[in-house]
Amino acid sequence: MGYRGIASVSKNTGVRALTERKWKKRKENKVKIRKEEVEYVAHLARLEFGEEETEKFTLQLNDILTYIDKLNQAETTGVSPMTHAMPLVNAFREDTVISSLSNESSLANAPETRGSSFRVPKVIE
Repeated sequence: MGYRGIASVSKNTGVRALTERKWKKRKENKVKIRKEEVEYVAHLARLEFGEEETEKFTLQLNDILTYIDKLNQAETTGVSPMTHAMPLVNAFREDTVISSLSNESSLANAPETRGSSFRVPKVIE
């Protein structure tokens, strides 16, 4: 798989140079995901990407997978698992039984009523 052909996909010279630099950098690192794998996953997800988008997503996914490898190298012995970075406390109030509005007081400001219900305009034809 040649890396130089990928750079020629972009028509913008600035993007082309950036793409070439990114691929040269990635040549030093091990490539974690190939373009064919991105295309296969896109096909499974029923997504269609152009050539340039596929290259972009391949670069981005490779960066993510490389970063995950770096995280896996961190020493985590003795560190307890957590679900949030900050401790969370339940913010809900206690359930208390209170009296509710009477039917008459809830309908007091209604523009139109029918019996003990609000009357609203018909929206379905």
